[in-house]
Amino acid sequence: MRYVISGIVLLMVAAAGWSAWHVIPASGAGANLQTRLADQCRKVDIAPGAEDVTIDPELNLAFIAAADRRAWYNEGKSAANPANGVYVLALDGSDAARRVSPEIDGFHPHGLSLWRGPNGERRLFVINHATSGEELVEIFSIRADGGLTHLESISFPEMFSPNDLVAVGPRQFYVTNDRRFEKGPLAALESYLALPLASVAYFDGEKGRIAKGGIAYANGINQSADGQTIYVAELLKRRIAVFERNMTTGALKRVKNIKVDTAPDNIEVSRDGALWVAGHSKIFAFLEHAKDETALAPSHVIRVNPRNGLSSDVLVSVNGEINASSVGAVWANTLIVGAVFDSHVLVCPMLEILLRGPETAQP
Repeated sequence: MRYVISGIVLLMVAAAGWSAWHVIPASGAGANLQTRLADQCRKVDIAPGAEDVTIDPELNLAFIAAADRRAWYNEGKSAANPANGVYVLALDGSDAARRVSPEIDGFHPHGLSLWRGPNGERRLFVINHATSGEELVEIFSIRADGGLTHLESISFPEMFSPNDLVAVGPRQFYVTNDRRFEKGPLAALESYLALPLASVAYFDGEKGRIAKGGIAYANGINQSADGQTIYVAELLKRRIAVFERNMTTGALKRVKNIKVDTAPDNIEVSRDGALWVAGHSKIFAFLEHAKDETALAPSHVIRVNPRNGLSSDVLVSVNGEINASSVGAVWANTLIVGAVFDSHVLVCPMLEILLRGPETAQP
């Protein structure tokens, strides 16, 4: 019995050491953040939880997925705010915003992705944590005015904890499963030991499968302009995983990791190929903000050169201009920052930053 107790103690000490080694650095507890750009931005009200944003430069519109996540977390997944939906924000300077998604029972949108076909067809793919308990991807056609028409709902067993997705065809997409276990002791171990149990699933237009496992909290996902490279945010490792994509089979092969100075959330790709990544630089502050809306959580948007891994700070907010940033979407001279819980986005001037190419980004 003495040896059993000693073994248990040793395992507990080892687990605590492993957790401290991984979680404390990932938490950003000692990060020294200085405000950047946030005081030059303007707030635009959307709806609670304006979490993901993507820009259609031809329509000059930003699509925004909004859902009341604080109510969802605190009241349970059956809670659905009537304001939940997909919104568009006009980028003509008017800051006009309107909901464009049709009525869908129990709609709780999360990540979204814009697909443009060779013939000019546009579709919007949106993760839906339906209040029925189903995990779905809703596919919409996009009208010229930005309005959405629902086409279909897709689910498959390998998509069980979806966070973000990237559309690669009219019915094809990759989606991140951010965790393997949702609750209980195994979920705690997965989080606090930063275990690589998350995955990326692929739907090939007919059926789904796991395309790549071994990821530590798979969050945002996006692709290069040519579709040959897939980028995945590994939040608990503070890095972007870079995968080579087989364009025929959809298979993914990890080719490198890019370390970043934040816990990365969603990823947007600008027309010059740079990655724009919003993140949570102080995880424990984020967790406190999730429980208490008056608690401040820093927002951090960085710009990453995927070729050499160099990055630079674009926006840092520590005074509550926006809390817990989850996305920084950019096109031309416009940056839009969304957040996990806040009801607004920030619209920011970008001229100085865009004068620099991605190869000049500073580490």
